[in-house]
Amino acid sequence: MTKVKVYPGDPTLTFYIAQNQTNEALAGISTYHVTPPKAGIYFNKIQCFCFEEQRLKPKEAIEMPILFFIDPDFVKDPKMKDVDSITLSYTFWRAPGGSGPPSSSPLL
Repeated sequence: MTKVKVYPGDPTLTFYIAQNQTNEALAGISTYHVTPPKAGIYFNKIQCFCFEEQRLKPKEAIEMPILFFIDPDFVKDPKMKDVDSITLSYTFWRAPGGSGPPSSSPLL
């Protein structure tokens, strides 16, 4: 788990590592989740690997970038006073027509 200190309004670049632990090539897409959910309205992605399908070779590990910022209005919202950290997580799903058998559960 990586922690990044973020200041509202400042763009932040960080990387997620995805590893294909199978012996077959995979093609997938990622969906993101922000916790606590009430902070999600202030989370803004500028550039994200989740915008495009990702392809991983067997056993391959790749760094996937995300550039984001927290809206400066976050600090002005009284409903956010109890929020001192925001967690961003991803789930990698097999893309429609992707390599290998279909999956209705996360791949990585």
